[in-house]
Amino acid sequence: MAFLELKNVEKFFGDLRAIKGVNLQIERGEFVVFVGPSGCGKSTLLRMIAGLAEIDGGSLHLDGRDITKLPSSKRDLAMVFQSYALYPHMSVFDNMSFALRLANVDKAVIKEKVGRTAEILNLTQYLHRTPKELSGGQRQRVAIGRAIVRAPKVFLFDEPLSNLDAALRGQTRVEIAKLHRDLGATTIYVTHDQVEAMTLADRVVVLRDGAIEQAGSPLALYDKPANQFVAQFIGTPQMNVIDTTALPALRDVVGAGNAPDGFIGVRPENVMVRPAGSGRLAGQVELVESLGADTLIYAQVGGTGKGVQLVARQSERTSLRPGDAVGLDIAPSSFHLFDRQGHTVPAQAGRG
Repeated sequence: MAFLELKNVEKFFGDLRAIKGVNLQIERGEFVVFVGPSGCGKSTLLRMIAGLAEIDGGSLHLDGRDITKLPSSKRDLAMVFQSYALYPHMSVFDNMSFALRLANVDKAVIKEKVGRTAEILNLTQYLHRTPKELSGGQRQRVAIGRAIVRAPKVFLFDEPLSNLDAALRGQTRVEIAKLHRDLGATTIYVTHDQVEAMTLADRVVVLRDGAIEQAGSPLALYDKPANQFVAQFIGTPQMNVIDTTALPALRDVVGAGNAPDGFIGVRPENVMVRPAGSGRLAGQVELVESLGADTLIYAQVGGTGKGVQLVARQSERTSLRPGDAVGLDIAPSSFHLFDRQGHTVPAQAGRG
């Protein structure tokens, strides 16, 4: 039996069916990330699990117990919000210990739990400060600490890094990963950032329009996306997806008998830039993004109308400039094939 199980969970806002019969099983100690575009229902689903939004259909079970109708305070879950939600007049110690004090936990136990948690999160020297005296990253660690001291069965994170700058996001992401490894706690984490999803998750759940498109390990979703939506959502920069009618030459590269009447996808790292006059495809450089360790080359490849754009990702630096002519090759067996509805074409049917 799964540790946390959602059975045909639904949510309605008036006539709008916002969550469409979600079924999901989460194992004890698993780190699961809900990811998807804005409005896909990931935060709504998390709030339903937390008890902050009513479940209109289906059921929710935690450790063998039906908690569908229980109030949030009785679910043995702890939530960390995007906005920190700290009491500004309270010290870090008082913020972290607030729930324990409400539960009339012994003062010695509170001191021990808060002290141990503060040590884990490198907050010991800040316990007597108020939130206004902390940086954004420190405030978020206080919010995480407040959840840890409660020792819940499941941690829920609702886009906890969205208010941090890029450097702090990266640093705090590493801290959350280490924290999960050290605590072994069951965690559900919501984000719109697929880089966070790929780096943190044991399993990624991709949502769209209130339904699960695909769930699996990060690399499973990257290598074997269930459909065009998942293929383009997972991966940075996103997968090149080309209409077969817009670039007939690409059909020849794949093999005319293998290319479907639909779309051909290829990851940027599988597009290889060659000198002009070589390669299976001819193109012209539109933009070069030099990122240090990686270089992204955007090339326009001839076809009907204005042609199509292919993005190549390489570890080598380049002297290419916009307007330069180049050749392009595609790594063998790296294609993802989709029909007109965006469904993945099975390998045995699509590649022969």
